[in-house]
Amino acid sequence: MPQTFDDLLARARSLTSRGHRVILGIAGSPGSGKTTLAEHLVRELNGDGAPWAAHVPMDGFHLADAELDRLGLRDRKGAPDTFDAAGYAALLRRLREEADEDVVYAPGFERVLEQPVAGMIPVPPTARLVVTEGNYLLLGTGAWARVRPQLDEVWFCEPDEDERLRRLIARHEEFGKSHAEAVAWVLRTDQRNAELVAGTRGRADLVVPVEAMPRVDADA
Repeated sequence: MPQTFDDLLARARSLTSRGHRVILGIAGSPGSGKTTLAEHLVRELNGDGAPWAAHVPMDGFHLADAELDRLGLRDRKGAPDTFDAAGYAALLRRLREEADEDVVYAPGFERVLEQPVAGMIPVPPTARLVVTEGNYLLLGTGAWARVRPQLDEVWFCEPDEDERLRRLIARHEEFGKSHAEAVAWVLRTDQRNAELVAGTRGRADLVVPVEAMPRVDADA
């Protein structure tokens, strides 16, 4: 069991010895530190030469607010059915199958706008490790069941619960909600999603201990 971030870094490096592009998934509930862990891993892995690791978040597959309004799902934004899960699985498959071809462009997510942005993240052929992170990588229902087979390994982030809630509230406040609005959203929408994600923990290859996590503030 990894005890430090350096242990996680070594494990990520070892995955690329398989001789093909590897996709590492990082799962966890909202506010668990997934994004910070992914960003730290990719930055450290790319710090000693040409970039060979890429970060492709699941959040780029949020449905746009206009579509959520049409579907009547705006008040549940962040729930499994407010993402294009089939599109996400298709991108992961493409990243595997086109590893030695042209640049693959992935969508990103603009936090200020709270909207997905197409073609935001380039993944070059030199990227031998793709780190993808999101809440529902281990969910086994609907189109989400197509995601796990595309991932070589999945890690699950499980921080202290009080700290996770604090980060979430701070993040919602940072992007425009009042404190009361942030608390209400976290305890209603985010917590329901967190409980669903927690039920997928047993499908992970590794549960990341708190002491191995890099420092986070208000993370996804």
